[in-house]
Amino acid sequence: MELGAFSVSLAVKDLETSRKFYEKLGSKPFGGDPQQNWLILKNGHQVLGLFQGMFEGNILTFNPGWDQDAKELDSFTDIRKLQRELKNQGLALSSEADESSTGPASLTLTDPDGNQILLDQHR
Repeated sequence: MELGAFSVSLAVKDLETSRKFYEKLGSKPFGGDPQQNWLILKNGHQVLGLFQGMFEGNILTFNPGWDQDAKELDSFTDIRKLQRELKNQGLALSSEADESSTGPASLTLTDPDGNQILLDQHR
């Protein structure tokens, strides 16, 4: 099952403090909007999202249709198909994509240790 680009989304207390910390580890700004309290950093192929005041807890994020540089893939598995596969595997979803829709959609689930997982398709 191909879930798309992977990143970790961190709920941070202070965006600027966290940015400086992760830059010392070699990450560089890649996207986002600090004025809206979010920033995307990259270090090689690793993608790290910093989000201040947007959600509780950290989230493992997959983006169907994107590569690690947030570029659109020619071919990818639509999130609604992934959703059906996850349900067929017996996984409970916390939120679901509308099966009657097309294009952008998301779904969430929680792993056995309570970690949130977001599949977020942008196209």
